Amino acid sequence: MNVRRRHISAVALTAVAALGFGTLTACSSDAAAGDTGKFDVVASFYPMAFLAERIGGEHVHVTSLTQPGQEPHDLEISARQTAQLEESDAALYLKGLQPSVDEAIGQSPIATKIDAAELTALEEHGTEAGHGEEHGDEHGDEHAHEDEHGHDHDHEGGDPHIWLDPVKYAEVAEGVGKAFQKADPDHAADYRKNTATLVKDLKALDGKFRTGLANRDTDVFVTTHAAFGYLAERYGLTEEAISGLDPDTEPSGARVKELQQIAEEDGVTTVFYETLVSDKTAKTLAGDTGLRTDVLDPVEGITDHSRGEDYFQVMEANLTALRTALGAR
Repeated sequence: MNVRRRHISAVALTAVAALGFGTLTACSSDAAAGDTGKFDVVASFYPMAFLAERIGGEHVHVTSLTQPGQEPHDLEISARQTAQLEESDAALYLKGLQPSVDEAIGQSPIATKIDAAELTALEEHGTEAGHGEEHGDEHGDEHAHEDEHGHDHDHEGGDPHIWLDPVKYAEVAEGVGKAFQKADPDHAADYRKNTATLVKDLKALDGKFRTGLANRDTDVFVTTHAAFGYLAERYGLTEEAISGLDPDTEPSGARVKELQQIAEEDGVTTVFYETLVSDKTAKTLAGDTGLRTDVLDPVEGITDHSRGEDYFQVMEANLTALRTALGAR
């Protein structure tokens, strides 16, 4: 059943815009979008696909625009993928992360366009992304620019890596669930149930991070690019990134020297790198400062090199790596 003709009002879509991440299940086959007999969802990359799969369950067919191992920031939409969009019932994406996806979805006639950036407040995180404990309890003010639906729309230039904060990811999941319920009301009860289960699991993951990072020797960790600003802010940490939000940006000599000083002063033990981007810069910095290296995965895609088979497993592996690096007890 392709339900592409069940339109949602523009206001409703804005109120329930959404995002997602995870390993694709049997619902993601090679069948053409619009020809599967299910609610067809095109997701921009893994975190979006994970949400769609978990919330949609047996009622959805999910196609990811970003293939496993492909760097999401570099994605260029093909003519075939554009056709997939036009044949689908819904598009689930995160505006601001993949410009070619934003453009393709913006020009597509697809009825249900769900933007995860509209489901939670985006914040500014730069090269020094963590902000430490001084911002750790400011989430009560993060909706200062909300509209009548309770969603922040002032996300121009904001950090898009919201799925790395389980609390924000849960907010997005709730919005995706509402969007699915409106677009495919025949299965609304199941979408509602699946959303509640997913949100419960994300809250449990948040609890593991809070407990696991409660007692530590240092708050500071070093990463190759500033993907972990929301995670750092949530748990009172400070992320010091070699480059900024763009993983391909080369650090300046002054930045490298600054990081060497930070590592010495703050008891940093580890330089983290990620699986989808070269580890050369991280290993060079680590070698110059006598530090070790380890993986902190931004969970932008699951591959054979990932430390887990889905979002939850990889996030728990990240927690283990952070605990070791920060001297958590």
